Amino acid sequence: MPVMPQALPYGGALIVYDAIIDDSRTTNTFGLLMSVNMLIETQAGFDYTAAECRSWMADVGFSDSYAEPLAAPDSLVVGIK
Repeated sequence: MPVMPQALPYGGALIVYDAIIDDSRTTNTFGLLMSVNMLIETQAGFDYTAAECRSWMADVGFSDSYAEPLAAPDSLVVGIK
């Protein structure tokens, strides 16, 4: 089982704010272009989907998470510890 970082108390929230790619990878053109840019500028860079971010949160012990689209192209992913 992954170790939960102690910097965030139980019941606390981690908020990721970014140009997150939509899960179907079809509508957030800006996010997709940023992902291409990451591939060009770094060896293994990429942008991620909300589902990937939520999965990473679950892997480290967050009990709940959800994605919230904002004004294009940005979104939030919120993880509750």
